[in-house]
Amino acid sequence: MKGLNKSLLYSTLVMVALGLLGCNGSNAEKEIKEEIPSVNAFLLQREALTDTLVISGELQAFLQVDLYAKVNSFVRQLNVDVGSRVSKGQLLAVMDAPEMNAQQDAVSSRLQSQEAIYMASKATYDRLFETSKTPGTISQNDLEQAQARKNADYAQLQALKAMLRESKNNRDYLEIRAPFSGIITSRNVSPGAFVGAGAGAAPLFTLQEQDKLRLIIHIPESNAGSIRLGQSVDFTVRSIPGQVFSSKAARLSGALDNTLRAQRIEMDVANKDNKLLPGMIPEVQLALQSSGDDTFVIPQSALLRSSLGTFVIKVQQGKTIWVPVQTGISSGDRIGVFGSLSLQDTLISTVTEEIRDGAVLKGQLKIGK
Repeated sequence: MKGLNKSLLYSTLVMVALGLLGCNGSNAEKEIKEEIPSVNAFLLQREALTDTLVISGELQAFLQVDLYAKVNSFVRQLNVDVGSRVSKGQLLAVMDAPEMNAQQDAVSSRLQSQEAIYMASKATYDRLFETSKTPGTISQNDLEQAQARKNADYAQLQALKAMLRESKNNRDYLEIRAPFSGIITSRNVSPGAFVGAGAGAAPLFTLQEQDKLRLIIHIPESNAGSIRLGQSVDFTVRSIPGQVFSSKAARLSGALDNTLRAQRIEMDVANKDNKLLPGMIPEVQLALQSSGDDTFVIPQSALLRSSLGTFVIKVQQGKTIWVPVQTGISSGDRIGVFGSLSLQDTLISTVTEEIRDGAVLKGQLKIGK
């Protein structure tokens, strides 16, 4: 019986010992797996990068306006048609509104009548005033009443003059003139047609300035800060193969579009020969440039793209740290990154997912360029 108890006790001790050895072996193996051999690294620096972005744009007329009738009227005369080149101030169309003629005649008649009334009241006041210079001949009340009538008649006269000026100005609305020099690109009415003013009315003409065009592009958020005013831009159009046109960035919106999440950039394009037409979709080649003052640049091999995100691997106090980053523009085997990084940080040159976060550097750390 005692021998049996000794055997059980011995077996138990052996099993416990084997278990402890197994745990120690597993931990040792885990520590070995978390150690990495010698690696190549570099010190993080700031640089300026350049790259070329190819993007579709749109050509628009530099100035464009739809010309509407200013009052309800009939089209009496059209002086231009589609394709007509016009100068600023040129008469494009003449409208007719018979009721405006009648209104002006009525105001003119009332004005003539009021002028006669005012002249009479003024003459009366002048006579009373001269007579009142002799004491006791004219009461002060009569003189004041005559002056009040004269002033009232004068006020009505001025009001009618203003009405006549307004009527003449309204007649000026019957003449449609070009607000700037350009080309008539559409005509929507014919002589004799009735045209209305206000919301819902159709335009008489569309006028465009085409000697200078706007080239409009939208730069994605990731590259929005890489464009500078005055930067050169080259583009081509399908209708003129083999010819490269040039322009410069003239206007930056300074904000991202809520829908496209992109910044609107406008370039002015000289078009004296009218080779280019509004509505064309050019292919734009845009040189992107990062600022060397705020961009960390690393080799492409130092960037780890995994299912968890985009990282660089930093070595600090003998251990590896996965640092999440965002990428900027790239040029060849170099790419700009942004994240919780500092100048002169030590980064591993060639990274893989086998280099785990928090691994211990077992071998030598070789610092290169």
